[in-house]
Amino acid sequence: MSQDGYRIERDSMGELQVPADALYGAQTQRAVQNFPVSGQPMPRPFIQALGLIKAACARANRELSGLDPAVAEAIADCAEAVAQGDYDDHFPVDIFQTGSGTSSNMNANEVIARLATEQAGTTVHPNDHVNMGQSSNDVIPTAIHVSAALEVHDKLLPALRRLVDAIEQRAQELEEVTTTGRTHLMDAMPVTLGQELSGWAAQIRNGVARVESALPRVHALAQGGTAVGTGINAHPEFGARVAKLLAEASGVPFAPVANRFEALSSQDAAVELSGQLRTVAVSMMKIANDLRWMNSGPLAGLGEISLPALQPGSSIMPGKVNPVIPESVAMVSARVMGNDTTISIGGQSGNFQLNVMLPVIGATLLESIDLIANAATILGRDAIAGFTVNEENLREALDRNPILVTALNAVIGYEKGAQVAKRAYQEGRPVIDVAREMTDLSEEELQRLLDPRDLARGGIPGS
Repeated sequence: MSQDGYRIERDSMGELQVPADALYGAQTQRAVQNFPVSGQPMPRPFIQALGLIKAACARANRELSGLDPAVAEAIADCAEAVAQGDYDDHFPVDIFQTGSGTSSNMNANEVIARLATEQAGTTVHPNDHVNMGQSSNDVIPTAIHVSAALEVHDKLLPALRRLVDAIEQRAQELEEVTTTGRTHLMDAMPVTLGQELSGWAAQIRNGVARVESALPRVHALAQGGTAVGTGINAHPEFGARVAKLLAEASGVPFAPVANRFEALSSQDAAVELSGQLRTVAVSMMKIANDLRWMNSGPLAGLGEISLPALQPGSSIMPGKVNPVIPESVAMVSARVMGNDTTISIGGQSGNFQLNVMLPVIGATLLESIDLIANAATILGRDAIAGFTVNEENLREALDRNPILVTALNAVIGYEKGAQVAKRAYQEGRPVIDVAREMTDLSEEELQRLLDPRDLARGGIPGS
C-alpha cells in the first residue's frame, strides 16, 4: 500500500495505481482513466442484471464444470449483493466505454472476486472463476436483455396500466359531457369528453400490447455464446442452465436464444423494444398536447378544463399557473424518440460477430423505459385524475359552433348548410338561430336535429 491512498494492482498489461479503498482492480481502473467522457456510470438496473448473471453463472459452473462449491457459493452470494445495490459506488465505468462493454464486465468480475476472496478465505480470480465460461461478448448482451426485461415487467407495464385505469375512470365520469370536436384545430362535430378520453386510453392500452409483443425476443438470452457465438470454453448446457436459474430468481421467463450468432452480432430485440417505446412516447405526447390545449387560457385560450395547480408558473407574472405535467411528459416523449434514434444507430453497429455499441444501447434503452414509466405515473396521477371541467365554456362553444349545421345536410342539403354556417360565422350567432331564419324547419325539428348530445352519439341526427 502506498502512502498517498493508492495500492498497486497488476493485469496482463502491467502495474498501475488503484484507489486503496476500491473493490475493483486494474482493468476497471484503466477504463476509468481511458473514458472520462460523460461522468455517467452504467445505470443501476444494468448493474443489477450483471450481479444476477454472475450469480447464475457461478451456480451453473458449480453444477456443470466442477467449480469448487465454496468458491461458487461465495461468488453467487457476493454477486447477489451487487445485484441488490450494496456496492454501486464501486462501478464507476462510464457509459461511453469500449463497445463490447468489456470494462463493465471486468468491473463486475473484479468487485465480485475481491468480495468472494474475503468470504471464501481463498483466492477467487476475476477471470478464471467469476468469468468462468463467459465472455463480455455474451454477458453484456445478456445484461441488456435481463435489465430491460426486469424494468419492463416490474416498472413500465404496471405504470402504463395504471395510466389506462386513470384515463378510463375519467372517461366514464365524463361520458355525458359534450364538447366541440376539432379537426385541423378547427371546430368540428361534437364529441363527449368520455369519447375523447377513450381514444387516449386505447392508445396506451395498445402501447402496452406493443411492448408485450416485443418481450419474447427480449427474454431470449445470449449467455453461452461466449466470444463469437460458438460457445468456446463453456459447457454445452451452460447457457440453458444460466437462463433457467435467472428465470427462477426473477420470475421472468428467460430462455436461451435460438441462435447465439445473431444474439452476439446484433441487437435487434433491443431495437424492436425501443421502437415500441417510441410509439408509446408518441401517444403520450399527443395526450399531453391535448391536455395543454384544453387547459389553455384561462381567458384567451380554450379553457375547457383546468389542470391541477401544482406550482407558480412565472417568476415575473403573479398568479400564472402552467400545465407543467403535460410539458414534462412532452419532454420525456421527445427524449425517448431521440433515444430510439441512438439505439437504432447502435443496432446497425453489429460488425461481423459482435455489436460494438452495447453499453450505449443498454443505458439508453433503460433510460427510455424509466422515463416513460415515471412520466406515465405523473400524467395519470397529477394531471388526468385531477383536472376539472369548465362545462359553461363547453356549452357556450357548442351553442356557437356553426359546424353543427352538418346535421342538417340530409334535410336541407350541403349548399344550403354552407350558407347557414357562413352567416352564423359572420354574425357570431348560434347556428340554430340562423337556421330558424333561413330554413322551413320547425323549432322542434331544429332542436331535435341539432342536439349536441345526440350528435356525439353518431348515426342519423335526432333518430
